Amino acid sequence: MVTPPILDNKHTSRPSVFAPAALLREARRQKGLDAVEVPPVCILDPDGDLVRQLRQTGVAKPFTPWPCYHTELDTFELAGEVVGIVGRVVGASFAVLVAEELFASGCKLMVSVTSAGQIVPAGRPPYFVVIDRSLRDEGTSYHYAPASEFAEADPNLVNKAAAALAQSGLRGVVGASWTTDAPFRETAEAIEAARSKGILAVEMEAAALYIFARCAGVRVLCLAHVTNTMGQAGDDFEKGEADGTRDALAALGAIIAGLRDRRSAAAVRIRSDSPTAPTACSGAIGCRRFSRPR
Repeated sequence: MVTPPILDNKHTSRPSVFAPAALLREARRQKGLDAVEVPPVCILDPDGDLVRQLRQTGVAKPFTPWPCYHTELDTFELAGEVVGIVGRVVGASFAVLVAEELFASGCKLMVSVTSAGQIVPAGRPPYFVVIDRSLRDEGTSYHYAPASEFAEADPNLVNKAAAALAQSGLRGVVGASWTTDAPFRETAEAIEAARSKGILAVEMEAAALYIFARCAGVRVLCLAHVTNTMGQAGDDFEKGEADGTRDALAALGAIIAGLRDRRSAAAVRIRSDSPTAPTACSGAIGCRRFSRPR
């Protein structure tokens, strides 16, 4: 039996010959840019709605020293600090490419927020899922780590994010996602298999970002903004006010503030008797709700 190329000759314990620092160095040389660090906190916006809204309202400013060949980096103020944001970083390979370059340029925390399709219902869309693990049904992560079913998030980041969102009153749950490379190959059988695993949402970046984070020793958190049932119902893909950017920015602001505040560590130990403690979601295996969807 032939080993699939995606699993063959990966040598995940060996260093890469091609490094992001080398690419950034040459890009800066070609573009005549100085080496300037990016903000410590950066956001990935695969849908591009946040970047578009921030630009239209004059809030975002271009970060001109960003040397990446494929993207533009904007900055804006959120939760009392200047953060970076890169839009339209769709798919696992693109997301990890940009993440590699951002962390090589001074990023300390990355938060990705993407729209996602509902698998196991945890309320009426739209709502957020703080992704605590993701099914590795993409190709990028296998270049970083040996095969496994799920990519696990940093539990400290997940717990702090859930606590911050609970305090903000935003609708959401903690649970698993399915990361796919092929959204138009989400068959009924594949969806049912994901549902049987208690997976809440399907998206395109989280598994690869979490494996990259674990291997690189960096901090990455992924949010799924569940906005659709994959076109199976009328009036689908409705994100909310301003294409969901108001809620997404509120969620990001709460999370960034919560992760920055070291004093929140004690609050992360969510007690079962706490009014904001997560409770089991109907029909979802391993899902925790931190706000009741309205």
